[in-house]
Amino acid sequence: MALATTGKFGRTRNRAAGLSRAVDDIGRQAVFFVRALAHVPWALRKHPKEVLRLIAEISMGTGALALIGGTVAVVGFLTLASGGTIAIQGFSSLGNIGVEALTGFFSAFINVRIAAPVIAGIGLSATIGAGSTAQLGAMRISEEIDALESMAISSVPYVVSTRVVAGMISILPLYSLALVASFLAGRFTTVVLFGQSSGLYDHYFSTFLDPIDVMWSFVQVLAMAMLVMLIHTYYGYHATGGPSGVGTAVGRAVRLSLICVVAVTLLVSLAIYGGSGNFNLSG
Repeated sequence: MALATTGKFGRTRNRAAGLSRAVDDIGRQAVFFVRALAHVPWALRKHPKEVLRLIAEISMGTGALALIGGTVAVVGFLTLASGGTIAIQGFSSLGNIGVEALTGFFSAFINVRIAAPVIAGIGLSATIGAGSTAQLGAMRISEEIDALESMAISSVPYVVSTRVVAGMISILPLYSLALVASFLAGRFTTVVLFGQSSGLYDHYFSTFLDPIDVMWSFVQVLAMAMLVMLIHTYYGYHATGGPSGVGTAVGRAVRLSLICVVAVTLLVSLAIYGGSGNFNLSG
């Protein structure tokens, strides 16, 4: 009986200790995020060349990634595929009830509010974010970050804030490309492959494509980019355990950033569109 009681208390203590470590980790991340954002003006003023170098590296890629066009190509292909898939599913589903003419509305509505922002966030996490974590992790385990500190160069503005700024600047043209690619893929699939009239598709597409929704989708993507870069730089900056530790940090960062991408989509959708969706269809 005493052993059972001791074991129960031991498990309770372990759970409490685990919860305490989780809370401490959240606090450390929050402090790191605030420091990184607070040093953004310093990074822009003191390290503009590094910001420009990172923007070029993020957009077109380096090494093997540069062979396919970097993040531009990855995000473009992802959104092409998602735009085509939405058109296929929309045309098929709407055709079941005899209103396949509304496929243009479906493409304008779903791509802007959900598909394109989420796909762009996933592409950002899998390319820019994972690369940043690996770079910072390699710098940490090879003591390059410590060397920067020994030369009186503050490491957070130089290696973290610059990447956050570069990621948020790069995502604007990248997302513009992604949005256009998703629109073109939807139109090509519906008009060319399924044979719907181009005038009919364009009519419903332009009628239901709200510029305000497009603006909010850019705000949503900027929030995603900031969170993704902060999360990935945090895990890379604090990587330990050699090369295997860097791999573990990349995996944890990708997992958390993907969760945040979906969470941002949910919260922004609830905040902007509410329960009604700010949408009325009548005829």
